[in-house]
Parts: sequence; structure tokens; C-alpha cells
Amino acid sequence: MSNWQNNLAQAGLGLRRGLVETFAGLQPGDVDFMEVAPENWIGVGGQFAKQLRGFSERYPITLHGLSLNIGGPEPIDIALVKSIRDFMQFHQCPIYSEHLSYCGDSGHLYDLMPIPFKRDAISYVADRVQQVQDILGQRMALENVSYYAAPSQEMPELEFINNVLEQADCDLLLDVNNIYVNSVNHDYDANQFLHGLPGHRAHYMHIAGHYEEAEDLRVDTHGAAIVDPVWDLLGEAYKTFGVKPTLVERDFNFPPLADLVAEVNHVREIQRSASEQQANVVVSA
Repeated sequence: MSNWQNNLAQAGLGLRRGLVETFAGLQPGDVDFMEVAPENWIGVGGQFAKQLRGFSERYPITLHGLSLNIGGPEPIDIALVKSIRDFMQFHQCPIYSEHLSYCGDSGHLYDLMPIPFKRDAISYVADRVQQVQDILGQRMALENVSYYAAPSQEMPELEFINNVLEQADCDLLLDVNNIYVNSVNHDYDANQFLHGLPGHRAHYMHIAGHYEEAEDLRVDTHGAAIVDPVWDLLGEAYKTFGVKPTLVERDFNFPPLADLVAEVNHVREIQRSASEQQANVVVSA
């Protein structure tokens, strides 16, 4: 755990059920950490539990939730949050994050829906985040999400995100691909949006591939290789906020392990380049 806290130049992969056997082939140094969706592993026994424990004994495991429903109308699922807290303690997980979205109303919707960018939604979400943090006994992070419609929008996305994070006093999981996808779909400047985020709250980053549906439509699939504009935006994020632990997300269309490790190594190359540039600026000063 000290490695996670003290070394920001880290790159990891998401541990999905479909990759468990593949990840058995990882060599020392291939990845620095792994990420799991806790809902997919809590209460799991047998061989999968043994395999997960084997990974958590070798690597820090971060948690990225799928069903907290932080912006939804239903009360927070207290039992779920307590289960996540216990899971974090057992596997010594350094961070828990969730999506700044909602995913349920009298049942799961099995998709991440956009929270209306409204003033009353800011306080509503912030109060729910604080409730979760009180149960966990630590801060959580919210991810800037991809979205395809903005119902009842009273303010820009950036203003909404910043206000939620400030009022909730939580951290930011900065998803670089989501910024790029949204910038195409909603016609804004990705670099300008990135620079407007509260970098002091961004302790962790995601990067992923997406699907090009049309010239003006990108779909956040996590099922393809990362494209050059997203790599460039990651470099800009490091330049702006400093190097942070960064996860390569891949949820389906799994390529050979060597290709996944190559993307992890590309993250490391960008981290090294950003660190060298920042060191040169310090020396010049």
C-alpha cells in the first residue's frame, strides 16, 4: 500500500472475470496495480475468490463501483456500502471510486444515466457522497462520466462537476477518455475542459478506447485500442496536474495480453516524459 501512496508513476489494468486466466501470465513489473468492480467480487467464493486473493496479495487493488447509484432517487444502499468497506479492509484497497451518474430507480437500469446539471442536484449528490464517506471512514472519488444527452441542463457539465466535488469534499477520478468522448459528442474543447477541473482532487486517472459511431459521435465502450488524441490528452493531464496512477480500462474484445501490457507501458512512457519535463522546468527555475 505504501507503494500506491508514495509512487504516483503507476500504471494498471482492470481485472475482469474474462481476464482472470489471461492475467495469470503477467510477469513481475508488467503492471503496478489492478482495479476491480467490487459488486462483481463481493461474496464470491471458490476458485474465483482464491484467484482474486492471489492477485490482491501481489498488487494493490483499487475499486471502481458500478451500482452505488449516487445520483439516483432511491436511498443509498447501506448494506452495499458496508460490504464495500469490508471488502476494502480485507484486500487493503487504497481507493474506492464511483461514477457521477445514476443507475437505478426501483431496480437497476444496467446503464449509467446522466444526472441533470441542476443546482438542486448538486446538494442532493453531495449529501449522498458524504453519507457514503462516513460509512467507509475515508474519502471516495467520483468519475467524470461520458453521457449522450443533458436533460434539464441549468449549467455546463464542468461547473456541475466542480460544484459537486467541492460541496461533497471528495476526490476526482479523472477519466481522460470520457473527456475526449464528450468533447466530440457535445462539441467542446477537450483541453479547455481538462484545465477547468480541480487538479488538487485528481489522485487517480482512467484511460480507455471507444467506438467511432460517426464523425460527431463517439461511444465509450472500453472495447478498443486507445487512440492518439486520447493519449495526447493524457499527456496534457500529466502536464497540467502532475503524474497520477493511471488505469487502462478494457471490458470486452480482449486482445492478447501482450497488447494490454503494451498500452500499460505506453502510459509509463507518457508518465516518464511528463516527469522529465517537470524536472527540467524545476531545474531551469
